[in-house]
Amino acid sequence: MLNLALSRLHPMGDQSAVADHGLPSGVNVDSFAGPVHVEWDAGAAMTPLGQLPFFIDFLKTAGLFDAFVADCPLQYASPNAPKKRDVLGTTMLSMLSGHKRYAHIAALRGDGVLPELLDMSKIVSEDAVRRALKAIDEDEGAVWLRRHLDYCTAPLLAEPWILDIDTTVKPLYGHQEGAVVGYNPKKPGRPSHCYHTYSMAGLRLVFDVDVSAGTEHSSKHCAPGLWALLDRIPRDQWPVLLRGDAGFGNDPIMREAEQRGVAYLFKLRLTSNVKRMIAKLSAQSAWINAGQGFEAKESTVRLEGWSRQRRAIVLRRRVKGTLAASVTDEHGQQKLSFVEVGADAEVYEYSVLVTSLDEELSAFGQLYRDRGDAENIFDELKNQWGWAASPRTTSRVAAWLHALSRCSMTGGTFLRVSPSPTAIWRRSPADLCCCTLSPRVCDMRDRRRLRSPVHTPSRSPSPRRFTPSPRFCVT
Repeated sequence: MLNLALSRLHPMGDQSAVADHGLPSGVNVDSFAGPVHVEWDAGAAMTPLGQLPFFIDFLKTAGLFDAFVADCPLQYASPNAPKKRDVLGTTMLSMLSGHKRYAHIAALRGDGVLPELLDMSKIVSEDAVRRALKAIDEDEGAVWLRRHLDYCTAPLLAEPWILDIDTTVKPLYGHQEGAVVGYNPKKPGRPSHCYHTYSMAGLRLVFDVDVSAGTEHSSKHCAPGLWALLDRIPRDQWPVLLRGDAGFGNDPIMREAEQRGVAYLFKLRLTSNVKRMIAKLSAQSAWINAGQGFEAKESTVRLEGWSRQRRAIVLRRRVKGTLAASVTDEHGQQKLSFVEVGADAEVYEYSVLVTSLDEELSAFGQLYRDRGDAENIFDELKNQWGWAASPRTTSRVAAWLHALSRCSMTGGTFLRVSPSPTAIWRRSPADLCCCTLSPRVCDMRDRRRLRSPVHTPSRSPSPRRFTPSPRFCVT
């Protein structure tokens, strides 16, 4: 059994204080069009694209965007077709701008600065992007995008890490492949897609995503992608724990994890047999404090259809105060009833976990509660990175950009991009390395002055040297 070092994976404590040095007077960053100068003005109107030069600097320094374009399996036969770099650059800029529809690409057509910084000739139309993504073979496109996703996340796997598995539903409003009516709790009866996502706990880094039809939401449709992901990772870099909700607490998933030697922690549905186990344990004493008001007790259980007994962790928390219950009467009207829980009454809410971890009982409460952070990944990718309306290919592109944003490092200076692609924080204004001013200045205070002449040195500036590194640091 695996002894999990929780202190290394999830250190407790508040975030360290960050000194506020105020807005810098200006910094110089590199781009595919040469060095640019960025200035801040607290009194000017804010633009959501003002921070992209930093991200473009990172892409050029690491060589990621050039490799991404070069490996793309998109092929054109017509001499009038757009360039691959223009198509992929337009797609990336659209996602970084928070667009959710192909039609939103039109908002970028008038931008004359960002395409130049990415060494693009122009912003292509929404139809060109749609036709290009349709022309990419699905299998070849998946291999291409997974290779670049793995390149961004592979350096982090040397440390102990937890793999979170989860599924989200994306309602659909058009006629798309796989748009069928299935499990859709937010909009019942609406066709949908299911996104099976595999991510690193704590860092919110997405390793891969599988887009399935709306009816393929169960764990058996997620399992092939999960085991394929582990097969692509070297055995000594596998996660120390697989973690998922009640949808993954079934015998096929757990049996496969046991055969592969991977520890797991899943939630169990409160079936009749599970409730009988809870009833037996509730009559016993000596419950262990599991934090956040929860108590824990363990047992072993073998449910119907299971191949063996497994360790079960029962968590309970006492409910106090006033409870509300909504009841529908015979006329279809909902009525709200309140129930007062007295001080002498003991009312508990229960949840049950199943695991193969050989860990202290008190650790499981917090260990599973940390899984709730996986829901924030869906919020970020759906609402801020284009998953809300993206097909199979662009969903992986969004995941690639999401991974890049959390691993970005510019010129040796550590940066952390927020969940929103419209904001960025720096450690210290003096940390950024400077380069010689270019005749072109990128002034983010006024888009009408994005290209203004400045004094040029009499002699040619020395070229800026970068040392590409395969390691990325996340703060």
